[in-house]
Amino acid sequence: MRFTPRIAGMIALLALLPVVLFGLGRVWWAGAVTVVNVLIITASLYLLLSPTENGHGEDDHGTA
Repeated sequence: MRFTPRIAGMIALLALLPVVLFGLGRVWWAGAVTVVNVLIITASLYLLLSPTENGHGEDDHGTA
């Protein structure tokens, strides 16, 4: 099984369950801030692990 960006995103979104429980047990705005943080981290992981358009700079070696 390959570790794809979609799988990484789903695993990262599992962190929302404890966040919801934290937000219900504490003040609501602490839970809201934590949800935003989890979403930012999830988006960052998705972008980090997603394939790029040009590969890894293979087209940068031109003849000058």
